[in-house]
Amino acid sequence: MRRADHHPTRRTFLEVTGAMMVAGLTAGCTSDSTRPGRHAPAPGATPPQVSATGRHQAGITLPQPVQPHLLAVVADLGATVAPGPLLAELGEAIRTLTSGTDARLLGLPPGDLTVTVGVGPRLVRAAGASLPGAADLPRFSRERIAPQARGGDLLIQICASDALLPPVVAAALVDQAGDRIRERWRQSARRGTNVSVGDGLAAPRNPLGFIDGIVGPHTTAEQRRDLWLAGPPAVAGGTLAVLRRMELDLPRFAALSVAEQEAVIGRRRAGGVPLSGGTAASGPELGAKTPDGRYLVPADAHVRRAHATVVGVGLMLRRSYSTDEPAPGLFFISFQNDLRTFTATLTHMETSDALLPFTTTTASATFLVLPGFDRRRPLGSGLFG
Repeated sequence: MRRADHHPTRRTFLEVTGAMMVAGLTAGCTSDSTRPGRHAPAPGATPPQVSATGRHQAGITLPQPVQPHLLAVVADLGATVAPGPLLAELGEAIRTLTSGTDARLLGLPPGDLTVTVGVGPRLVRAAGASLPGAADLPRFSRERIAPQARGGDLLIQICASDALLPPVVAAALVDQAGDRIRERWRQSARRGTNVSVGDGLAAPRNPLGFIDGIVGPHTTAEQRRDLWLAGPPAVAGGTLAVLRRMELDLPRFAALSVAEQEAVIGRRRAGGVPLSGGTAASGPELGAKTPDGRYLVPADAHVRRAHATVVGVGLMLRRSYSTDEPAPGLFFISFQNDLRTFTATLTHMETSDALLPFTTTTASATFLVLPGFDRRRPLGSGLFG
């Protein structure tokens, strides 16, 4: 992958990787709510490896619990570059990196390292204009996005429990691709410790202090219905990803009273319980009212405006990460098998969502996350041959 106007060499890869290791750079990648019976490794223990191969790519629903560090790299392919050979080559590099057999790990154990690859609408349209993932993400309000930070041909999402791994692995894959791809933007981020929300589920807090990612397609049946693409065969087992980087007006939100913050979100800050009562995992009772007829969950509360039943769409697997650069804020990723799940939700939020005035989106993209792969079925082979 190429930054600015120069092509990376192996020497550059080693220099960049070494600098990152010395600086101890961190990134951030955790998933949605975790299910019961899954436990984080003991402090200092190396988490078990996650296979890069299978029906679905790792880094979406596996591993559980998911890793706390993420680095997302968005790039374009050169005009004459064939996607198929490049993706197959990246898939093989991912397999060796995650298995710990690649010298470019510089001796670091891979642990629960995952790398997830998606392709942008331009490449999908070249393979078939009617395929899922062929549509560009529309523009929305409250965006301040430079042209370089909108869209892209290639997503490389790197997640790990070890904060050293994402930049090292990114450097290896950048070096692998060389001048065939040109970087548009990248984002490192992190998530906090999971908090129990009942029913065997746990989710981390977002930068606003609220537990995030409680609602989602957690069961196998929900994921089959709302997460994974079922067809056509070239994309079956994949999903659609939406990435949004947002600056947050944290000082203004923090100036609100706790009750005012809870009215913006529609949940209690301490434990995630909806303002309508019950448990965090049970979800809000949107019809519940006070004796004088006011909704317990305000009409403009975020959990109401973004609720799948209210919008009339399926569930999305949502992940929120904290960012420091380029500004304090939130990095949002959602996975769903229908882009309308995201676009209709955000359109509904734009009309009256109390949370949106505290956000400004500065980067945005959507990708078809490719189906899983193995040695007999290279990454991207179903779509690009």
